[in-house]
Amino acid sequence: MIIKEAKFVISNTELDKCPTPDKAEYAFIGRSNVGKSSLINMLTNNGKLAKTSGRPGKTQLINHFLINDEWYLVDLPGYGFAKASKESRFKWTQFIQDYLMNRENLLNTFVLLDARLPPQKIDLEFMNWCGHNEIPFSMVFTKIDKLSSTALQKNLAVYKKEMKKIWEELPPVFTSSSTSKFGREKILNYIDQINVLYAESKK
Repeated sequence: MIIKEAKFVISNTELDKCPTPDKAEYAFIGRSNVGKSSLINMLTNNGKLAKTSGRPGKTQLINHFLINDEWYLVDLPGYGFAKASKESRFKWTQFIQDYLMNRENLLNTFVLLDARLPPQKIDLEFMNWCGHNEIPFSMVFTKIDKLSSTALQKNLAVYKKEMKKIWEELPPVFTSSSTSKFGREKILNYIDQINVLYAESKK
């Protein structure tokens, strides 16, 4: 897939204010400071599309971007260590859950995971929640350039072992680096394949 155009559409915290659900949609979410904004900018080849910050938790809204006038990329608030009040975090949780469970054209949620870290409880809980609510998702390990190939394979094996305690079959897994752009083609091709199936289902 070639990204010819990526443009911001709208930010909000209410499902009914999201764009008309007439195009395929893909959400990106992860623990705060996992490199979500950098990954989105890398995928779209636009260094300024999603706001990056050294301060975790900067994204606090559902942000819709229209890609090639064909599909939506959605930047969701991170979870975990964001410096926000308990009330704010609760509100984020509520509108994120509402979006994920009820957005009819959401075809896949990319759950971002820091490749350098062992399985984090909050990530496992979120993915189990997605599974329980039948929300399709994929796992994207970020920052793979920050560790050796051997260490990466070891961490992936640990993650797989941990997931297999609950999951009979693992969701699709991608590895990525926003610095080297590794994983960009595979993720975009995956989206492209789903887009084709989605278009056929609408005929």
